[in-house]
Amino acid sequence: MVEHKAGAEADSSGMEHFGYKESLARSIGAFGSFAAGVSYISILTGTFQLFYFGFGTAGPAYLWSWPMVLLGQLAVALCFMELAAKYPIAGSVYNWSKILGSRLVGWSSGWLMLTASIVTLSAVVLALQLNLPRLWSGFQIIGDGNGTYDFATNAVLLGTVLILFTTVVNALGVRLMAAINSAGVFIELIAACLIAIFLAIHIKRGPEVFFSANGYGAGRSWGYLSDFLVASLASGYVMYGFDTASSLGEETLEPRRTAPRAILRAILASFVIGGAILVFAVMAAPNLHDPRIGASGGGLQYIVEQVMWGPLGRIFLVCIVVAVTVCSLAVHTAAIRLTFAMARDNALPFGEKLARVNSQTQTPIVPAVAIGVIAELILVLNIGQPKIFTVLTSIAVIMIYLSYLLVTLPMLRKRLAGQWPPADLAAGGYFNMGRWGMPVNIVAVLWGSGMALNLAWPRAAVYGTPWYNTWGAFVYITAILGAGLWWYAVKGRHHIGTLASHTLAAPEEQVRGERHGDGDRAGPELARHVLVESHRDQH
Repeated sequence: MVEHKAGAEADSSGMEHFGYKESLARSIGAFGSFAAGVSYISILTGTFQLFYFGFGTAGPAYLWSWPMVLLGQLAVALCFMELAAKYPIAGSVYNWSKILGSRLVGWSSGWLMLTASIVTLSAVVLALQLNLPRLWSGFQIIGDGNGTYDFATNAVLLGTVLILFTTVVNALGVRLMAAINSAGVFIELIAACLIAIFLAIHIKRGPEVFFSANGYGAGRSWGYLSDFLVASLASGYVMYGFDTASSLGEETLEPRRTAPRAILRAILASFVIGGAILVFAVMAAPNLHDPRIGASGGGLQYIVEQVMWGPLGRIFLVCIVVAVTVCSLAVHTAAIRLTFAMARDNALPFGEKLARVNSQTQTPIVPAVAIGVIAELILVLNIGQPKIFTVLTSIAVIMIYLSYLLVTLPMLRKRLAGQWPPADLAAGGYFNMGRWGMPVNIVAVLWGSGMALNLAWPRAAVYGTPWYNTWGAFVYITAILGAGLWWYAVKGRHHIGTLASHTLAAPEEQVRGERHGDGDRAGPELARHVLVESHRDQH
């Protein structure tokens, strides 16, 4: 009896708990799942894009925020691994918070994550401007880079081309996306390891540089801690997105075993390799007092160019461009899966169109195009209002942390009520934290709350002025969440429920719905029944 149950669970995809039928192509293997998480975190994109901010704000010792962020995010990742072992499903954060909390909690989490993901896509593609003109001046297509808007406008142009590329690739199917992403991640990992090795070979100072404040924080009420908390944003802005491995769960082979491993490997690989680059870069920099190291036009790229000889530095810059490309692809892909997941619940406007899966590519094309267009429109803000764009990209990270919190907090409530973890995780040999689950979950909630507060804290040095930028995290998040909740209250809550085209229904029920032409109306009611029954089965 036990063996039969375990075998049945091994064949399960976790979708039956939500009442969804399978409609996406299941073709991603173990490395592809791992690559999805790694490319979203993107060691080379994040570290090279944000090193200047951390170093310029708090000096070399800011790197202690790297292991600090790992420990906090690892607690979140472990909670997600348990959920991925039970529910490896598209739009994972949305569906997890929905089944752990409530429909409103799930919708709020999904809305925050979706808007943040689209803004993040717009932010990531701007990294091309930091690298392509360094490789060849011809990539500075608009002006010579010295004009008032040359840098920002050219960044938008290069970013537009990259978003067009990610849109086309995602529209053509998950197999092409996974192949390009996996190849790009392989190149990124090899390049990142080689960069760390070459920097280590050229070290000029010992680790004692990380144990001194080096004058930062002098004269402040909290001393060095004031600068360190600001600089820690540079690490906090990098180490997230590991849940992408689970968000592709409906397209992954053996997802209940593959997705949890991919999440853990993605975050650990990113920490080890990214940390090695950061540490050895500080130890290898010819002159730590060079102001260009802490400037947006210099940073980690500047150190690499100084340390690497001849064409080698340029080769590594090419690898960074590859990393930015696959990072953008992964962010776009994750946003598409989240849009699809919410749309098939009729939880977004134009749900039927956004949830439609192309019969040839077996991928949702309309979300790919819609997200690409919206990201382009947001990108244009960078030309005339670069400070507002910077604020938006910063609060996008905060919204992602809040979305994670809307998963870990309901999960903790379930643990306290004795309703988590499900017994079948241990019985089926799937990942579960056992007796460590409660303390890890508590750490995840405390970490998520503390980091969200630190990221949102009104600082003119981060968000600039006037007041609505300084308090941007509260102003813009309130506006974004408020607009979403208004739609939910006025229209959404009356229509949310799985669309008939995606409902796991008996054949005769599907035929009856098609015969009477009431598929869109029947779907929500049938889905509510399925969800209620699945909750009864759980509890």
